Amino acid sequence: MTGPHATGPGDDEPEIAIEVRGLRSQFGDHVVHDNLDLSVRRGEILGVVGGSGSGKSVLLNTIIGLKSPDAGTVKVLGHDVETASEARRTEVGRRSGVLFQHGALFSNLTVRENVAAPMWEHTRLPHGEIDELADLKIRLVGLKIEHGDLKPSELSGGMRKRVGLARALALDPELLFLDEPTSGLDPIGAADFDSLILELSRSLTLTVLMITHDLDTLYTITDRVAVLADKRVVATEPVRELEKSDHPWIREYFLGPRGRAAKAAVQT
Repeated sequence: MTGPHATGPGDDEPEIAIEVRGLRSQFGDHVVHDNLDLSVRRGEILGVVGGSGSGKSVLLNTIIGLKSPDAGTVKVLGHDVETASEARRTEVGRRSGVLFQHGALFSNLTVRENVAAPMWEHTRLPHGEIDELADLKIRLVGLKIEHGDLKPSELSGGMRKRVGLARALALDPELLFLDEPTSGLDPIGAADFDSLILELSRSLTLTVLMITHDLDTLYTITDRVAVLADKRVVATEPVRELEKSDHPWIREYFLGPRGRAAKAAVQT
């Protein structure tokens, strides 16, 4: 599939929302990334895959500013995450939403209070308006308003994922970061969540960077997939192009039994 990649006036090249150049990430003597490059186009859904220890979460944490690069540059929405002023970093943060793998919801708050939390922190809207906007986001992700009164422990795993997504969308971000969004969901729940992400990305014109190992997700909703191996991004292509790669890890991942099954499911 091909996403609605935005371009500048008179320019055939897609506009870049996230640009990583020459990234080096290490912990002590252990080097995770070495001279890693990655570009994320505006309006696309980009999946990021890689084997265990390839540094998928480290890359995500570096892009969203939770880890500093040991070398290289990371630009988000045109701003270097390391050298930007505090005000500029706050602005970029407000224009970004993050859904962490396990939701990271506040267990002592209701669903509505969880979704409203970013608005309490970053806006000066009246209390009543914040509650109304929180209810809007709750409905946006396919939940009912009455779910807003419940605590996270009273919800199913799939519903908690949706609450986390609603909170990530609370400030109407341009960028959406997803860390293993379908992890722990049954196949039907995962397919429903994939459909929701695709629908929201199109209707809200989101740029989505998604860490995932779910082959069904990669085949059904991503525009391109970036493959982490050998301490860098070895390919960034649509899934169909990656199937032609001669890289051993890519071939094993996409052309192995699970990859063939995911491809067949899309074709039926």
